[in-house]
Amino acid sequence: MLQHRREQFHRFNTARIVHRALRNSILLADHTENLAHRLQLRPRAGLLYPGPSATLLDDLPVDERPEQLVVVDGTWHHTKTLVRDIPALQSLPRYRLAPIAPSRYRIRREPDAMCVSTVEAIVAALRILEPETIGFDALLQAFETMVDVQLAHPGSERGARFKTRGRRTLQNIPLALQGNLENIVVDYGEATPGEKGRKRVAGPPITWVAKRLGDGGEFGCTLIPPSPLSEVHLGHLELNHADFVSAVSLAEAQRRWASFQRPSDLVAVVHSGTDQLFSFVAAGSSRCLQLHSVNVCPIVEDATVPEIAAEQNSVFNCSLALGRSTRRLASAIAFVRHLNALVNRRSIIEA
Repeated sequence: MLQHRREQFHRFNTARIVHRALRNSILLADHTENLAHRLQLRPRAGLLYPGPSATLLDDLPVDERPEQLVVVDGTWHHTKTLVRDIPALQSLPRYRLAPIAPSRYRIRREPDAMCVSTVEAIVAALRILEPETIGFDALLQAFETMVDVQLAHPGSERGARFKTRGRRTLQNIPLALQGNLENIVVDYGEATPGEKGRKRVAGPPITWVAKRLGDGGEFGCTLIPPSPLSEVHLGHLELNHADFVSAVSLAEAQRRWASFQRPSDLVAVVHSGTDQLFSFVAAGSSRCLQLHSVNVCPIVEDATVPEIAAEQNSVFNCSLALGRSTRRLASAIAFVRHLNALVNRRSIIEA
């Protein structure tokens, strides 16, 4: 089951019911890009998803039935996004069901009378694929009990509709930041200064710093700028000309980065601009976790990364001395640790 990240903490999460009930099930909940990386498909996998090209599961001969069934979970808008943006799903054969009765999922509105919930769809599919398996009736009974209990206790002042915006936004902290942070590498870079009156052209950074949170490994270098830097811009970067005496070419920076980064590392950056700069340093060969859209402060919704870093009051031990880049790297690391603490706390509450 591939679950849209916004569905993960939903209280009516039927995929979670399925995962707890079925021994051979796997539930992946993450951002779409991360789901694409984490998805492991078997040779005879198939996608349970309706559509004009989907084959009715009942019509398949036994020897052509899938050995692994992939199901996307979320609202219909979410599932369309997952199917569209995960390349591996687009190459899978698609299968559909022919429900004989409307869904019992009466606490959510479906786009069609014959659309069913994730748990109902999976049970219907497994009744076809594994007719000898017992316990499906008990699974559906647990689902219907959840629905009945919810309908008997409609929303109150403490219900989901009345939660503050800050509480809701905890849901979009990436799951990659849950648990320990040993494989997280936080990065920051400075871009080439733009020219007044001209649109900035994307290019490689002129400084790049990074720190791996597990073993404390550090990366730092200056890159040869395309043109000499002015005193004004150097002051803005909190650097001087001496800092660029040992600047390296982009090719050399890429070589050093490839030597520094481990296969298990996941790079985290705060801003989209840093993400773009990272694509030059990594030569487009590595994925990057962007945290700019994560809004997690429940009291001051517009809190900035430096404010959160100050609130964390964390000690930043770093041997890199690259002016503003080092200072902003410290803020980014504090922000990542802040998110880590929040998502771990949320995980404990959910458990």
